[in-house]
Amino acid sequence: MARIILEDKEKYIPDDSELRDACEELGVEFGCKNGFCRTCEVTVLEGYDNLSPLSENEEFIGLIKPRRLMCQCKILKGTVKIKIE
Repeated sequence: MARIILEDKEKYIPDDSELRDACEELGVEFGCKNGFCRTCEVTVLEGYDNLSPLSENEEFIGLIKPRRLMCQCKILKGTVKIKIE
């Protein structure tokens, strides 16, 4: 099982799962859900390497480590700690 943490909340989900639903339950806001509005952009504080590689949309908008769009990535394994800024 993988774990996503946002502040004092956490959610366990199966390895290799999309993060959309879990992050929405934790309080991350979503808009378009296709990687262009950037509403779900977060800073990954821990576990960046536990996420899938950048999507084409994330590369297109120029995201660099430690920023990710929660609508565009999967958690492969382990723990990922995020922060909304």
